[in-house]
Amino acid sequence: MHRPPHFLQRLLTCIRLFQYPGYAWVTAVICMVLVALCEPMVPALLQPLLDKGFQQNSFPIWLVPVALIGLFGIRGMGMFVGHVAIAKITQTGLLALRMQMFNRLQDAALPLFRQQNASAIGNTLVFEVQVGAQTLVNSVIGTVRDSLTLIALIGYLLYLNWKLSLIVALLIPSVAWLMKVLSKRLYALVRHSQQATDQLSYAVEETALAHREIRLHEAQGMQTQRFEGLGKAMSRLAIKTAVANSGITPLTQLFSAIALSAVISVALLQSQDSHMSVGGFAAFVTGMLMLANPIKHLSEVAGPMTRGIAALERALELVHATPVESSGQHRSERASGHLQLQQVSVRYQADLPFALDSIDLEIHPGETVALVGSSGSGKTSLANLLPRFVDLTSGEILLDGVSLPHWDLRNLRRQFAMVSQTVVVLNDSLAANVALGQIPDRDKVVECLLAANLGDYLQTLPQHIDTLVGHNASTLSGGQRQRLAIARAMYKDAPILILDEATSALDNESERMVQDALQTLQMGRTTLVIAHRLSTIESADRIVVMDSGKIIEVGNHSALMQRNGVYASMFRLGSSGHLSHA
Repeated sequence: MHRPPHFLQRLLTCIRLFQYPGYAWVTAVICMVLVALCEPMVPALLQPLLDKGFQQNSFPIWLVPVALIGLFGIRGMGMFVGHVAIAKITQTGLLALRMQMFNRLQDAALPLFRQQNASAIGNTLVFEVQVGAQTLVNSVIGTVRDSLTLIALIGYLLYLNWKLSLIVALLIPSVAWLMKVLSKRLYALVRHSQQATDQLSYAVEETALAHREIRLHEAQGMQTQRFEGLGKAMSRLAIKTAVANSGITPLTQLFSAIALSAVISVALLQSQDSHMSVGGFAAFVTGMLMLANPIKHLSEVAGPMTRGIAALERALELVHATPVESSGQHRSERASGHLQLQQVSVRYQADLPFALDSIDLEIHPGETVALVGSSGSGKTSLANLLPRFVDLTSGEILLDGVSLPHWDLRNLRRQFAMVSQTVVVLNDSLAANVALGQIPDRDKVVECLLAANLGDYLQTLPQHIDTLVGHNASTLSGGQRQRLAIARAMYKDAPILILDEATSALDNESERMVQDALQTLQMGRTTLVIAHRLSTIESADRIVVMDSGKIIEVGNHSALMQRNGVYASMFRLGSSGHLSHA
């Protein structure tokens, strides 16, 4: 049975992310040692001050302020430089981790985006790693700094009185045991809290994205109840975490009080026998009291360190546990566009029916093939197979005689341009969105925009094609967004076009203009058209009628109308409603 890694193993795995830059670590360690050595100097200065300072002409008075100012000046400089070095370590490691995560998102197998929602991924990549990195690095550095301070103080106490120091040393295993017990509890609570945060974020994201539908259906109350339930669950976890954290300090202080009372009692007994000086006793008690601060910090480090590890482990899971898309070696500068689907079947889950069932279809170079059928008939699934946005359950698809898995994945997708029903626009300039993935050629961008009937819109932009279109192009109408997608497909100039109802959001006048542009674009290219409006695909070379994941009719418009089957019935109805075999 696989055992979960020990806390120390998880800590070392996470801290390796922040091993660079080396000079920052060297600087931070030197500063920490310097600050730690300054701590026992305070009680060390106190002893001669009390023993000799009140005796006349024992030593120059000016030495006292010089020593104190010098000591705290050195200590302050060490802390300042150390904090800057720690910030450099944190931000360098954080940037490297974020780049690893973002690069993994770029080539992750597509099921990741079905298993996790966008808000959870964004929360992990942006917020959790930021908090986790800062919390973990500060906790580790603080642990090292406080440990060095503890060692320096204990060393000084041993120098003063080794017998009393043995009593103080008993505090260390007590605090270590306390940290071990509570860190396990805190780790489990933090993992549950992360899941609760994801659910709460997703509820907010849903409410923001579907604000129109929620108001239209008067679902505000339902969403509020759901948010309140998730918020209460998160509050309960936060309270449990606070309880676990809050128990550390009182217990540590109790252990310290026991040790302090024992030390004072033994010291008083020793003073009667060995005539311990007032300065020596005061220096020892001061040094011991100064132990309380690093011991307190060490006892409290389990909470933030555990939170940091849990946050960074989610990031590491994304980087190391997420499978990447498979890719072959075959490359082609420009495919001819010959597609062959042989006994292709797709099932998204084992308990669901086939989305595509034993599809056989051949599309010749330069041919325009239209897919028609009711919603859920498998048209979009078939189109998504070609650029490998969906994996086959069985069967094979060939492009130019080469099976799709054997193609280099980037090269394969270079052969396709797609205009889908859902148009995603990046928060960038209009030119960058049209030339997506390429360096914009300004003349070509304008040419594509004009061909997609966006000339009037272009004239209204203050910075022409350099104008930012905003978050998801909220300033564009539905028709303008779809025409922007058409301009993007024109710019890419791929040999194979996939048009998923490319004119669905256009008015009649714009549709006619865009249809002319699309017909020009389709010349010499293999085109797959998914159509709900049957009047837009009458000129297709072949029309494939689908129902329940199967092909039920194939032919051009005239042949299918003469056959007087399903397609003819649909065309007469003027819609792609439910396919009837009557």
